[in-house]
Amino acid sequence: MSDRTLSRPRLGAAGDALRHQREWFATLRGQAAQGRPFALVNADVPQELLRAMDVPYVVNQWWSSIISAKRMSGRYLEALRERGLPDDVEQYSALPLAEALSPRGDDAPWGGLPLPSVVIADCSGDSLRRMFQLWESELGVAFLPLESAAAEIVPANWWELMRHDWETAIGSPRIDLLQLELQGLVPRLEQLTGARFSPERLARIMALSNEQAEWNRRTRDLLASAPRCPVPVNDVIPAVMIPQWHRGTPWATAAAESLYREVSSLVAEGRAVVPRERRRLMWIGRGLWFDMDFYRSFEQSHGAVFVWSMYLALAADAYARYGDDPLRALAARFCAFRDQMYTPPWSVEWYTKEARTHRVDGVVHLISPDSRASWFTTHALRKAGIPVLEIRADNADGRSLDPAALHDQVARWIESLPDHT
Repeated sequence: MSDRTLSRPRLGAAGDALRHQREWFATLRGQAAQGRPFALVNADVPQELLRAMDVPYVVNQWWSSIISAKRMSGRYLEALRERGLPDDVEQYSALPLAEALSPRGDDAPWGGLPLPSVVIADCSGDSLRRMFQLWESELGVAFLPLESAAAEIVPANWWELMRHDWETAIGSPRIDLLQLELQGLVPRLEQLTGARFSPERLARIMALSNEQAEWNRRTRDLLASAPRCPVPVNDVIPAVMIPQWHRGTPWATAAAESLYREVSSLVAEGRAVVPRERRRLMWIGRGLWFDMDFYRSFEQSHGAVFVWSMYLALAADAYARYGDDPLRALAARFCAFRDQMYTPPWSVEWYTKEARTHRVDGVVHLISPDSRASWFTTHALRKAGIPVLEIRADNADGRSLDPAALHDQVARWIESLPDHT
């Protein structure tokens, strides 16, 4: 029996989150069928603003992950090509549009995404802006863009500043811009949805989401310090990210606490994903949604376990913002969002810090076609003495990788690493 066919019990927090998400999405579909407006938003859009208006939303990249996990990305992307649109640009953001432009079938994932009332995106490039404009020109869905700003002065240790000293970490001009944009977004959303913005509700949402971030921080730190990895990363990802898409709700905060307590119990029991853990690996890049079993492929054969993905680490370091003005704190949460993952020195110093604290023996670095600073990440890690294997593929496009070839490539690389025992 190969590693990939072994049956293992799922982390309780992961199973609970997946059940909740299915029930929530079924409810959203029912409400949309009855005419309730909802939004489709990119992951780097300040979603808490919509929650403070009681406007349901679907995160664009989450829906892309569902399409990819159902192995339907190729079909939908090819439908883009048939319409004369590119099928090899920003696929992770394009998949929901591709589904919406494709003929509706009975086999659509989870019954299919209803047509949203409005789409919102932070326009970090011309291709992304044009992609979301197609929602409006081709499907009649209002598109509300947000600008993407940059900074001349960048703090390398941003994770130490962001919770309380975010004004210094990010710079007031960038926060000013997004705060003004959010203030302008509110009346437009009220017009499109009939909802009303509540500053008092936003304050409660920000407080809950900060509490959620603190639980995620505790979980991340616990996993970093545990003698051996107690939980599989492909369970941690849904256990963290599904509550992230519901940030600021009592359910999401309770889910983050539940994950911490479950992990804490497993660490106290001495539980280990790989009893004879020989190599600890880090996955940098977006989740490999069309082959999530990949992350457990090397446990029995190589004693290798993935101990890190960006999802829990970002949830721990990138979201908490404390302050008296909830709208400004929300702007600060998102105006440097992409920098934390992709812009050196923000990203490279953070990845290196996380690799060291998690005691990794090597890094598998997934480089998507739209990556702009991947060289700096790989260079910084190698300079720190950490081996890196680069893989070039789109994480949501199942056509971009041969799973068997990927497995063999990574297996050979793991064999070249020294055991950490």
